[in-house]
Amino acid sequence: MKQRTIKKSVEIIGIGLHKGVPVNMRLEPLDCDMGIVFYRSDEAVSIPLTPDYVIDTKMATVIGKNNVVISTIEHLLSAIYAYGIDNLRIVLDNDEIPILDGSSSGFCMLLDEVGIKEQEKSKKALLIKKKVSIEVDNKKVSLSPSNHIVYDFSIDFDHPIIGQQNFKFDYSIQEYKENISRARTFGFLHEVQYLRSIGLALGGSLDNAIVLDDQKILNPDGLRYDDEFVRHKILDAIGDMALLGYTVIGTYNAYASSHHLNHLLTKKLLEDKANYEIVDLELAEQKAQTLQKAYAYA
Repeated sequence: MKQRTIKKSVEIIGIGLHKGVPVNMRLEPLDCDMGIVFYRSDEAVSIPLTPDYVIDTKMATVIGKNNVVISTIEHLLSAIYAYGIDNLRIVLDNDEIPILDGSSSGFCMLLDEVGIKEQEKSKKALLIKKKVSIEVDNKKVSLSPSNHIVYDFSIDFDHPIIGQQNFKFDYSIQEYKENISRARTFGFLHEVQYLRSIGLALGGSLDNAIVLDDQKILNPDGLRYDDEFVRHKILDAIGDMALLGYTVIGTYNAYASSHHLNHLLTKKLLEDKANYEIVDLELAEQKAQTLQKAYAYA
C-alpha cells in the first residue's frame, strides 16, 4: 500500500464550537513524507501534527505554537486517519476546526467528494510491540500488540439514557463511515450553561451536539444509534491517536478515557522505542501476527 493524499484542494466554511465564529478551512494535497500539517493563514504559522504541540486537552484536543492555537482538531483528524491519509495541509483563518454537526461524517463526505490519491512511496505504520497503559482515577486506556486495528471502548455514566455502554470497532473505512463517523459529541445542559458563562461552547447547539438534562435527551430527533455516546468516544480516540503520525497497528482499549488520557498515552508510548516500530505497511501484518503471539505467551 502506498502513501495517500487528496486529489485536489477543497474548502469548507463552518463555525467553531467554542467561540461560535465563522471559520474558513481548506484542505490541500502534500507530497510524500510531509505528514499532516496545520497552517493558520491569519497568523502565518504552521503547526506539525505531533504530541509535542498539544497544549490543552480539557474540552478538546488543542495544539499550539508561538502563542497560536488550533482547537477541536479530533473530529477532522479522525476522518483523515480513518481514510488512511498520510500527507495533507489544513489551512484555517481562525483558531478552531468547524464543528459541522458534531460528528466526522461531514468531513468524510468532503473527502469522498474530493477523492483520495495514492502516492509513489510506501505507506508507513506504527506497530505496537509492547503494551502501554495509563490509569488515572480509575479511568484506563492502553495500546497492545495485535494484527488488527481495533478500538474497544467502555463508558459508565450515572444517567438514565447513557448508563453502561461498550463498542468494539474493527477498523475498515466502510465500517468507520457506517458505525463511527455519524456519532455526535454530547454534553449535559448544566455543563453547557457553565461553559457559556466562561465564554466557551458559544457555537454549540442542538444542531451540532447531543444535549441531555438530568433525565432525557433534548434533541427533537433523538439518537442516531442507541449507543451513540460510546461510538463518539471511539471517534475522538481515533482522532487523538492520529497525533502519532502513522496508522497504528494494535488494539486500543479504554474505560472512561478522555482527550487528556489519550494524550498521556501517546506521550508514554513514544518515550521508549521498545514500545513500537515504524514499518512499511506491506510488512506490518506479518510482524504484527508474530508480536501478537509473543505477547499472548508473555
